[in-house]
Amino acid sequence: MENRLEEKFLVSKREGDGEEKLGQRIWAESKKLWIVAAPAIFTRFSLFGIAVISQAFIGHIGSTELAAYALVSTVLLRFANGILLGMASALETLCGQAYGAKQYHMLGIYLQRSWIVLFTGTILLLPIFIFTAPILRLLGQADEIAAMAGTISLWFIPVIFTFIFSFTLQMYLQAQSKNIIIAYFAALTLVIHIPLSWFMVIKLRWSIAGVMGSMIMTNCIPIIGQVLYVFCGGCRDTWKGFSMLAFKDLWPIVKLSVSSGAMLCLELWYNTVLVLLTGHMKDAEIAIDALSICLNINGWEMMISLGFLAAAGVRVSNELGRGSAKAAKFSVIVSVATSLAIGLVLFAVFMIFHGKFSYMFTESPEVSGAVAYLSPLLAISILLNSIQPVLSGVAVGAGWQTVVAYVNLTCYYLVGIPIGVVLGYIIGFQVKGIWIGMLFGTVVQTLVLSYLTWRTDWDNQVALAQAHVNKWFVPSSKETDGSPPTLTCVPKA
Repeated sequence: MENRLEEKFLVSKREGDGEEKLGQRIWAESKKLWIVAAPAIFTRFSLFGIAVISQAFIGHIGSTELAAYALVSTVLLRFANGILLGMASALETLCGQAYGAKQYHMLGIYLQRSWIVLFTGTILLLPIFIFTAPILRLLGQADEIAAMAGTISLWFIPVIFTFIFSFTLQMYLQAQSKNIIIAYFAALTLVIHIPLSWFMVIKLRWSIAGVMGSMIMTNCIPIIGQVLYVFCGGCRDTWKGFSMLAFKDLWPIVKLSVSSGAMLCLELWYNTVLVLLTGHMKDAEIAIDALSICLNINGWEMMISLGFLAAAGVRVSNELGRGSAKAAKFSVIVSVATSLAIGLVLFAVFMIFHGKFSYMFTESPEVSGAVAYLSPLLAISILLNSIQPVLSGVAVGAGWQTVVAYVNLTCYYLVGIPIGVVLGYIIGFQVKGIWIGMLFGTVVQTLVLSYLTWRTDWDNQVALAQAHVNKWFVPSSKETDGSPPTLTCVPKA
């Protein structure tokens, strides 16, 4: 008892000393944050760049092809991406807290369990990509666009299988602050994709097949590199080889994966609804093209926010696993403040240069004019993106996925979309009205998440994280004397 009191006193003293040197604390936390955020941002820029480069090539093939690609990439692919990335974010919570608690051997087990869960989820998604054309016709899309989308969606099937490994390995490496290796391979992917797409589309004239073939091949490059890195000794403490334990205690992983998937899907599908509603308006092809360009520009900025989402999740989960409530809370403040500062700068940039970015994606003056018309809303979206995703990252790090799923459902689908439908269809504001309504839902969601984060009892979160980490596995004697950890499941009494 006396030792525990002495330990608490020393921790309190260290934290008190930290308060006297706020600048040093901010600098120290910022360095830890950027170790994760910088590679994560660069990786997302590179991988998102593959999709944007592909869209740019397709946009110069034809407007119908561009509209079809926009539907598949912003509707179906976002649908699959949301489910699989959301399910993989459960690994972010588990690995982050286990790493903070120094239960290193569990990271490899969690990784293998997540592979099993995501592979099952991917198999269940296949019918959506196989029957894309009839699904889009049922949703009221034009026959020509639906038919082309059906062809493109078949090419995306290999892409969604690459998500199984890319998402999970990313979460696994991020939890250990080793995601710089992901950035290297992502850069290599982007460098290869540009000339390969040019060669297959311009020189060989393979049209859609050339663009999608290049995308599939380049998506496999980082996965091969990361797997070799992990298997060949890059993560000696956390990867101990394949284990039958991966098939045990899958249900907790499934539950957290479903909650994580629901949380992220409800968020990512929000923009999907915007695209679908736009497809029913006058001049749907121009509207969809303009909106897809805006969403792609918004997506570029979103990569920065998602980098901070990853960093916030890692920092919060690590500190909760380590048992430091004050450090977890401080990391939240630094993450949000840093991301918001970047968002304000980008908001100003897009307000000044509105509409001029559209010529990267299209040669149509009608589409460019529509993009300029939507640019103020794009700038506001960028500003909101600098706050909301970071708060979602905090939720992932703390394991609040279920709560945030209900928040997203209420704010987005019971507030934002109904207001957007009224403004867009009934009042007649068209695409702009729908987007204004959906932005209103995002504002409400950001305020709710801010309130939840502010009111959180971080000491209680530490207790919950510690209980979760120690629920199923306890260190064996070999783990306490510096020997390699065992992989034996030891449920606590």
